[in-house]
Amino acid sequence: MPVRRRSARRILLGVLAVVLVVCCGGVAVAGWVVARGGTDTVGKVDFVRPLAVPPLATSRTDERGRRVFDLLARDGRRDFRGDGRLTRTAGFNGDFLGPTLRAKRGEEVVVNVVNRLTEETNVHWHGMHLPARMDGGPHQLVRPGATWSPTWRVDQPAATLWYHPHPHGRTEEHVYRGLAGMFILDDDREAALPLPRRYGVDDIPVIVQDRSFSRSGQFRKTRNMISSIGVLGDTLLVNGTVAPYLDVRTERVRLRLLNGSTARTYDFGFADDRAFALIATDGGLLDRTARLHRVRLSPGERAEIVVDVRPGERTTLRSFPPDLGADALSRRFAGGVDRFDVLQLRAASTLADAPPVPDALVPPDRLDPAAAATTRSFVLSGRTINDRSMDMGRIDAAVTRGSTEIWEVVNRDGTPHNFHVHDVQFQVLSVDGGAPPPELSGWKDTIFLPPHRPVRLIMQFTDHSDPDMPYMFHCHLLWHEDAGMMGQFVVVEPGQRPGRPPAGGHAGHD
Repeated sequence: MPVRRRSARRILLGVLAVVLVVCCGGVAVAGWVVARGGTDTVGKVDFVRPLAVPPLATSRTDERGRRVFDLLARDGRRDFRGDGRLTRTAGFNGDFLGPTLRAKRGEEVVVNVVNRLTEETNVHWHGMHLPARMDGGPHQLVRPGATWSPTWRVDQPAATLWYHPHPHGRTEEHVYRGLAGMFILDDDREAALPLPRRYGVDDIPVIVQDRSFSRSGQFRKTRNMISSIGVLGDTLLVNGTVAPYLDVRTERVRLRLLNGSTARTYDFGFADDRAFALIATDGGLLDRTARLHRVRLSPGERAEIVVDVRPGERTTLRSFPPDLGADALSRRFAGGVDRFDVLQLRAASTLADAPPVPDALVPPDRLDPAAAATTRSFVLSGRTINDRSMDMGRIDAAVTRGSTEIWEVVNRDGTPHNFHVHDVQFQVLSVDGGAPPPELSGWKDTIFLPPHRPVRLIMQFTDHSDPDMPYMFHCHLLWHEDAGMMGQFVVVEPGQRPGRPPAGGHAGHD
């Protein structure tokens, strides 16, 4: 064999050998990384700090009989871990998170949002049914030093809602710094039921968020590029408290769980696997109490649970590895193998009596699929919906006031997504062709989308038409939203054509 041919063969064999080593080594490394597991704080949390309970926001009645709240967005600093290192934060009326707003169905409310930050922000009332110009979407920006005063009549059932900024391209950053809070709605039907409802006593807000800290104590936003879902932290804050415990003095306690994280999905249950009573989800009370051991919440979702405790015992609210419906590698890097001890419940030696949770809650008011005027399809993939990235000047859909619609939504890639619709609460007709589980049987505004499992939603657009000012629909993993996984719809009068969103995106303010 000529020398030249032998040399060429040696080179080829050498290249193949290198490729095999790299490939095999890569598979081995990938297998090792997957096998290592993710973040696990089970049994490692010392629960040394009493759970902070956000104060109820003070309010006043103006000359028109409206309930008026004031929210001041400002920068702050907080020592989360008690080691003297101050973390740069932002909050409403404080240095992190905000007060709990509370109103009753039928009330007219006004919220004066004052921006004391050094950049534009806004406030979206997540889960609220209200006019588009009051919604706090990306078109209602508030400049530094300005005040925005949205007003609307509360016209929906009792529910646990929340509020947070929604500036396009910056939502993740603002929420991660701490700008968020709970908004509780009350009504007569909920008040007539024997449920725990003494705020801060047996009715407790539980806002769960994950964060990572740098050595200097600052929030660290390290994205995991393998999963591409955003920032996953290794430390939980519950109402802004690290390693919290809650002293319980009644036989039953109502926990209003809110996943306030920007990307992480949780699967809440208890360390001793006790059952709890699920009584409400995003849009309010279920028709019947569901006895569960786990409830999965993706970013933005809420659940109200009632937990029975015995005198003197301690039990831990835990997040178990959530079923994300993804492959092993995606699951590992999207938080699907992570476990967290969230909150310790410490029952007093003597507990006040509490009535049992009723089986029947609120009679169902089901929307009829046969009455749907149209069916729309939404495909989430990459950072787009229906292959379109968010465009502030484009209206993606126009729905007619008073109409009922079915929206078919599917996640077409291997990355976890969820889906949030502004203005309306929807009902879940099916998940991957099957009946929804109990935790998806009530009113919802946000739903997790496992890859390749279509969900069918039905919703009704009762009022608040405006051809020019849109509402949003989007993935509530906030990095996805900021990157363009969002669209806009307007509610129009019968026969009316959609208009054009306003240029500039600033709300009316002084």
